[in-house]
Amino acid sequence: MNENLTTPVTETAILGGGCFWCLEAVFREVEGIRAVTSGYAGGHLEAPTYREVCEGGTGHAEVVRIEYDPVAIGFRDLLEIFFTIHDPTTLNRQGNDIGAQYRSIILATSDAQLHEALAVIEEMGEARIFPSAIVTRVERAGTFWPAEVEHHEYFVRHSDLPYCQYVVAPKVAKFREKFAARRRKG
Repeated sequence: MNENLTTPVTETAILGGGCFWCLEAVFREVEGIRAVTSGYAGGHLEAPTYREVCEGGTGHAEVVRIEYDPVAIGFRDLLEIFFTIHDPTTLNRQGNDIGAQYRSIILATSDAQLHEALAVIEEMGEARIFPSAIVTRVERAGTFWPAEVEHHEYFVRHSDLPYCQYVVAPKVAKFREKFAARRRKG
């Protein structure tokens, strides 16, 4: 066995900032991301469905689980993109999407992520990056439930739908403009 071969390291981040279709569409384009999966987390019901989460009784947020190469992109870099593509100052709301399932949330998968997320929020607050206070919740990650298959790669498959054109596409465009150097090649 060759001792010089190393297994690539993958870390996981779980973020919620409105509709998971938006976050998935953006993070799929980020260099260093190995996989993005839309799903649900932060609630009390096992194996929730989209309908149950949308009805608001499960306590879950729509989130994305991001598997990334920490050598290619750091957690802080992911947070910078995250805070750019959604409004972290609106409680349980992103635009016309209203409800606790659309809350801004960071579900830390390690102590390092927990501390980093809290530090970034504090730094942004002190720098007054946003005109209002940041309401993003930072919690330890619990169980992540993948969304139904029809929600995966939604923007890629349905970019012609009005919601995708008016809500998702502007977030993707904002990412492409501000983070061109972070965009996946090819």
